[in-house]
Amino acid sequence: MSYTLTQLNQMDRAVFTDALGAVFEDTPAIAERTWDKRPFQSISELHAATIDVVDTLSPFEKMALICAHPSLGDRVKMAEASVLEQSSLGLNRLSQDEYNLFQALNRAYLERFGFPFIIAVRNHSKASILEAFEQRLQNSAETEKDRALKEIAQIAWFRLQDLIPLNPP
Repeated sequence: MSYTLTQLNQMDRAVFTDALGAVFEDTPAIAERTWDKRPFQSISELHAATIDVVDTLSPFEKMALICAHPSLGDRVKMAEASVLEQSSLGLNRLSQDEYNLFQALNRAYLERFGFPFIIAVRNHSKASILEAFEQRLQNSAETEKDRALKEIAQIAWFRLQDLIPLNPP
């Protein structure tokens, strides 16, 4: 389903939250809290408002947001948007060797940092994701928390663009 900014600006809180609830993985509370910041004049303004909400989350809530994201290449149930994003790179059709490599990197990352590796896959290829895994495993936990939130912001931007086409039919 797609929406215009006018439609979003006119929605009540519950409908707005339902419409944008999946922008942040399994965290509709961000959309619910963003509703208070209406009206929005642009997708950029809406995105900035959602990021402002994320910035005000408690450390516990930020970690819950990060942990709501699925591991890359995993074969578990995940949000529809994540399925589409990962399948766009073929992460749902990995060879057994690729699957094993992704699983090993996911485990190493989770063991090191305590949360899943997050990357905006639309900006990457399988090869660049694997390279990012290797590089980011060298970072500190604080650096990776900050990076995860930046990647989540990029993912949210892509998802908002999907929901609010710049040139609606």
